[in-house]
Amino acid sequence: TVQETEESETSLALYSIAQHELKYAFNLDNEQPDYDMDSEDETLLNRLNRKMEIKPLQFEIMIDRLEKASSSQLVTLQEAKLLLNEDDYLIKAVYDYWVRKRKNCRGPSLIPQIKQEKRDGSTNNDPYVAFRRRTEKMQTRKNRKNDEASYEKMLKLRREFSRAITILEMIKRREKTKRELLHLTLEVVEKR
Repeated sequence: TVQETEESETSLALYSIAQHELKYAFNLDNEQPDYDMDSEDETLLNRLNRKMEIKPLQFEIMIDRLEKASSSQLVTLQEAKLLLNEDDYLIKAVYDYWVRKRKNCRGPSLIPQIKQEKRDGSTNNDPYVAFRRRTEKMQTRKNRKNDEASYEKMLKLRREFSRAITILEMIKRREKTKRELLHLTLEVVEKR
């Protein structure tokens, strides 16, 4: 009917969401870099933005690629130019900044990583190691044992139940005889 269509149109209008309010949980097309900018990076980015426009995500991707390409040994400027495919001035500025920051960094990488236990099984007392292997075995559930005490309890329980059944049968018989007595007394009263 007309009323139902109007109601469905108004309910759809109530539940419509603006395009700018939609957020995707997973962006599979563009994977986010592991590197996150800090305040030092923002000051460099502001300085670079005076000469050319560079977005924060673009900067993070550049640093991320440099970090992932270099393990224990830093990549050279020539390798960085092949990796980044950007303007030469931008590559040189970001590369110089990255090398300075990497040398001042305490850890092996600018990207934070979870410390894990070494595979050789050596015990490490480092408190920052995550996901340690268990040293002791987990205790499994103990099976219930059919011991003598539980057997005696079961026998006692069985005797008590059989007594209860006997008592209930006796009560049932008593009530039947009471009813019969009542019927007989009624007959006697009626016949007088």
